[in-house]
Amino acid sequence: MQVSVESTSALERRMTIGVPAERVENEVTKRLQQTARRAKVAGFRPGKVPMSVIRQRYEDSARQEVLGDLIQSSFYEAVVEQKLNPAGNPAVEPKVFEKGKDLEFIATFEVFPEFQVAGFEGIAIERLQAEVGDADVDNMLDILRKQNTRFEAVERAAENGDQLNIDFVGKIDGEAFAGGTAKGTLLVLGSGRMIPGFEEALVGVKAGEERVINPAFPADYQNLDLAGKTAEFSVTVNSVSAPQLPELNDEFFALFGIKEGGLEGFRAEVRKNMERELRQATKSKVKNQVMDGLLAANPVEVPKALIGNEVNRLRVQAVQQFGGNINPDQLPAELFEEQAKRRVVLGLIVAEVVKQFELKPDEARVRELIEEMASAYQEPEQVVAWYYKNDQQLNEVRSVVLEEQVVDTVLQKANVTDKSVSYEEAVKPAEAPQAD
Repeated sequence: MQVSVESTSALERRMTIGVPAERVENEVTKRLQQTARRAKVAGFRPGKVPMSVIRQRYEDSARQEVLGDLIQSSFYEAVVEQKLNPAGNPAVEPKVFEKGKDLEFIATFEVFPEFQVAGFEGIAIERLQAEVGDADVDNMLDILRKQNTRFEAVERAAENGDQLNIDFVGKIDGEAFAGGTAKGTLLVLGSGRMIPGFEEALVGVKAGEERVINPAFPADYQNLDLAGKTAEFSVTVNSVSAPQLPELNDEFFALFGIKEGGLEGFRAEVRKNMERELRQATKSKVKNQVMDGLLAANPVEVPKALIGNEVNRLRVQAVQQFGGNINPDQLPAELFEEQAKRRVVLGLIVAEVVKQFELKPDEARVRELIEEMASAYQEPEQVVAWYYKNDQQLNEVRSVVLEEQVVDTVLQKANVTDKSVSYEEAVKPAEAPQAD
């Protein structure tokens, strides 16, 4: 087999492959012999059809099958021989496909980039240090109570924070408009759910009252037919209900699966969950800084094939997330290209760090991570056992741990500073970078 390779760009290779005619004909003959054993031809017993008849009937199709198989097998033989690492399937251009002549074709493909990860010392990491204090637990208890607020009917005038049950009809220039009419709508005053001026105009209403209000749709309202226009809403108030925060009692604790220990037991469980959230948040922020630093310090050209594959994965994920009967291929690739490129580059960089430092998943950390995830369930032992019985899930955890070990490897060499912050600041989502 003859092979020549041309580099047409940093990652693209153009490989010309020649397969001797003798090998082609031998494979065609083998294929015809296989066909002869099972061919059914009128006038001949199975397995007794003369080879001349077999060739006449089946040689063209057998040759096409052989050429396809030889292109595939000889391509992979060639990349192994040339020590190339293809990053996708090749585009094949036939040159010579004639009977009796050497098979010759050109395969154009991209290869994985070869590079060394560097620049660890220049990566600046701010590592947040925080603790869960008693005041933080108190604040979380207040949040949980507000999330479980109940509303009870009252006879007084409505205040901000009260819940109204209302019917309304909206008109513009005396004509009702689509979406402007509803019955039995529950509305918490001050929630900002309605257009500006709507909720404010209902402060002070009482159950049974009818009120006409005139709020204006914002100039940038999504429905252009309504944007910037003043509407007239006739509102009937069916009821006014005041918020009632639940007491911190056994009934409330049971909502969260806590049946023993009273208030102290509930506080302990809340604190444990907050500490788990704190660990995850600070770890995630450090990891994001490490990955951003690795990207900045290691500009890597990546194969278009890998980006295309990742774009397709992101398309499928988007359809699964938002639902609908849309074909993922209908989503514009441009929507996903930047994210896809980042994922591909990071994947290559992380894989190279693993290779350079000969990292392997620390099984003790794998067990620790599984136990931490399982602790959020009522029967953690069963969850741990489930992971160790499912290779796919277990390998996913190993991948997470290996990525954590990559982060740890970078932190050993990076410029790390610790910063003490409050619990709230530590768990607050990182702000998205501002566009230039």
